[in-house]
Amino acid sequence: MNRFLALFAFAVFAGFVGILAYEVPSPDLVIVILFTTALVAYDFITSSKNDPKK
Repeated sequence: MNRFLALFAFAVFAGFVGILAYEVPSPDLVIVILFTTALVAYDFITSSKNDPKK
């Protein structure tokens, strides 16, 4: 369930910044959005693994 909620939050975030990048097509803004989305994706991948709790 945690992974599903994290994926949903990532999709909402990506949708929001995707609309922002589409409506305001500034190259600098698009670069910042791509970098930020990559960091969020990395955090999603590393923090939602199914490792057993210690």
